[in-house]
Amino acid sequence: MALTPSTASTARATAIGAVAILLWACLALLTTGTGTLPPFEIVAISFAVAFLLCLGKWVLLREDIAGHLRQPAPVWLMGVGGLFGYHFFYFLALKTAPPVEANLINYLWPLLIVLFSALLPGERLRWWHIAGAVLGLCGSLLLVTGGGRVAFRAEYATGYASALACAVTWGAYSVLSRRFGAVPTDTVGGFCGVTAVLAALCHLVFERTVWPSLGEWGVLLLMGAGPTGLAFFVWDVGMKRGNIKALGGLSYATPLLSTLLLILAGRARPSVELALACLFIVGGAVLASRDLWAQRPRLTRSS
Repeated sequence: MALTPSTASTARATAIGAVAILLWACLALLTTGTGTLPPFEIVAISFAVAFLLCLGKWVLLREDIAGHLRQPAPVWLMGVGGLFGYHFFYFLALKTAPPVEANLINYLWPLLIVLFSALLPGERLRWWHIAGAVLGLCGSLLLVTGGGRVAFRAEYATGYASALACAVTWGAYSVLSRRFGAVPTDTVGGFCGVTAVLAALCHLVFERTVWPSLGEWGVLLLMGAGPTGLAFFVWDVGMKRGNIKALGGLSYATPLLSTLLLILAGRARPSVELALACLFIVGGAVLASRDLWAQRPRLTRSS
């Protein structure tokens, strides 16, 4: 007796996609090591590192580089729009709205992934998917606000709109990746390269260049190899071949794990709100991923 191959492959792709969540959880801690480097400069350098590492892999393994990059315009629009668009709107939101409110709106993206997935062929949205994502959102609200009150004010409307655009951009990019399932994951390397160029242009227009110290270069290399590099490749695998709704619910673990890492590093303190957020996020993730652990897999006779 053996499990069906489709069930096993979906679970494996979901596990690969979940690695991105672990890598993104390291981003806040790594960012504290970038000192006074401007945001777009950080994005430009870290994504350039990601592209160069991918290029090195292509050259070393003698892969068809042109084949990876020769993709239709809609593919490039989706990929670059997702990676660069998310970071552009995120930094714009932080500049034009209070960070707490901006982050609250930004953390709608896991919920949007769950909701948008219902538009894909063959996907069904069930109550536990929505309930799990909402529980995760509640946990994120506790983390971001610390249990305090949040006041949305009209003068920050531009910032709120940018944060919403940020969430919609990443949610749409993630789900649309499934529609472009035939596009090789290596193409993400090209997306990283173009994102680095666009971020560099934004840096030259909006920011003053600060030369990184030796330690900051080390942090930027780690960022480019992990949270702004490998993370996008494994996320692509998860979105194309894994359980999208489960990954959407699991994504709320990012702010939780990020906070725990900051506590372990001595840069944040534990609190009752953190414990409650943990319960909400873990419970929501378990509920949203019910398809993986509660289904009764079909068994086939092994010859």
